[in-house]
Amino acid sequence: MKQLETTLLLLKKDNEILLAMKKRGFGVGKYNGIGGKLEANETPEMAMLREAKEEINVIPTLYEYVGAVEVESINFSEKRDCIFHLYIATKWEGIPSESEEMCPKWFLIDKIPYDKMFPVDEYWLPLVLEGKKINAFFEFDEDWNLKKKKIEELENSNVLKMSL
Repeated sequence: MKQLETTLLLLKKDNEILLAMKKRGFGVGKYNGIGGKLEANETPEMAMLREAKEEINVIPTLYEYVGAVEVESINFSEKRDCIFHLYIATKWEGIPSESEEMCPKWFLIDKIPYDKMFPVDEYWLPLVLEGKKINAFFEFDEDWNLKKKKIEELENSNVLKMSL
């Protein structure tokens, strides 16, 4: 089974985080970060920048790679293993705005709507919002019941800070 590579970007300001309601396709009706599948010859960073522009009309200018989340057997149109490359941006150009794909909304960090997100998010998101860098692996059954979980915290020196 081929692994699907994707990106997930969170915009953060003060004590708030930007999530977006998915309007179509996989994950419709759920809040999530901004992102999507890597295209041919694209790096995760390139895909994150492209998806941010396409989905919420912003260009991240100060951002950080904060780790990766691997989920075994996500059911898109077919079961696939998926890896999400995680980024947090603290500066960007543009005002987050709605697209055909996503409807962005700011949430206080202590009021994140985990009940309207994918079950995997409640395990890794609090860690990266605390400033931790992670590598995580999850396996769920078809009803999103957790079967396996492993989260490794990385040293800050292992993560490259990036900005435009």
